[in-house]
Amino acid sequence: MYHSKIAGLGFYVPSNIVSNDDLSKIIDTNDEWIQERTGIQERRHIIRGEDTTTTMGVKAAAIAIERSGVAKEDIDFIIFATLSPDYYFPGPGVLVQRDLGLRTIGALDVRNQCSGFIYALSVADQYIKTGMYKNVLVIGSEVHSAGLDMTTRGRGVSVIFGDGAGAAVLSREEDLTKGILSTHLHSEGQHAEELIVKAPGMGGRWVTDILADNNPDDESYFPYMNGQFVFKNAVVRFSEVINEGLQANDLQVSDIDMLIPHQANLRISQFIQKKFGLTDEQVYNNIQKYGNTTAASIPIALTEAWEQGKIKSGDTVVLAAFGSGFTWGSAIIKW
Repeated sequence: MYHSKIAGLGFYVPSNIVSNDDLSKIIDTNDEWIQERTGIQERRHIIRGEDTTTTMGVKAAAIAIERSGVAKEDIDFIIFATLSPDYYFPGPGVLVQRDLGLRTIGALDVRNQCSGFIYALSVADQYIKTGMYKNVLVIGSEVHSAGLDMTTRGRGVSVIFGDGAGAAVLSREEDLTKGILSTHLHSEGQHAEELIVKAPGMGGRWVTDILADNNPDDESYFPYMNGQFVFKNAVVRFSEVINEGLQANDLQVSDIDMLIPHQANLRISQFIQKKFGLTDEQVYNNIQKYGNTTAASIPIALTEAWEQGKIKSGDTVVLAAFGSGFTWGSAIIKW
């Protein structure tokens, strides 16, 4: 039995910065309204034709691989988490294999939205723990801007989300006191419709239905979110899954050196920070700059925190996420 360690990290965000004031020019909203409810000041949106979910993932992955010291030919498997693939099928994992020029290794796509990177990390961890693979590339990448209702009708959702990608190379660690100590995954599908994009989908409205109806009032292919319900569930599940991870490893809240929550809403992160009695130095948030990038948010934040020297050897790092599905999870890492 082995542990897996994060050997390399990287992230990429588009150069196109969209501020709250920029949005106020096309949506009936303002900077104060957005910041008060979400903490977001700006986000990144791709420029069409320059970036896609795959190309951003490739750019983040290339940085992570270089920093890991692992040769491209030694990458054994790819796991790509996203809710916004370039194509309905195939998924972006195989496109990464192609664009990075990797061997004909396996590629797996994970569709768990905001908790996608935690799920992908957990899968990679199991492959390495069992000895099946030695080096696994894990990517979280999202393009939201192309699928949002950028009108006043959609402002409750559209002001929240941004585009970007983060990646990690997981490698074998023989010292069982280091690396990923445990991961914890959950779901509660009875609330799936509280945060959803309904169409196009085989179970309801497919592309042919949308085209046939040609209904300008059809909102089924835009994201829907019951914001208050999601918030109330998120703060409960975040707390539970963080405590679950700590208890599984005989750790206390005081042992946390860095908590990196999914960047869903700054108010959720602040609520969790206060509940656990953590200082500003123990929690990393960057939603102010990037918005909610769903599966990309944790690897982007993790990479930034590491780049800024906020994560050091020997630190206990906790990752936690909650989102659509409902799905949630945590990972406990000894750096």
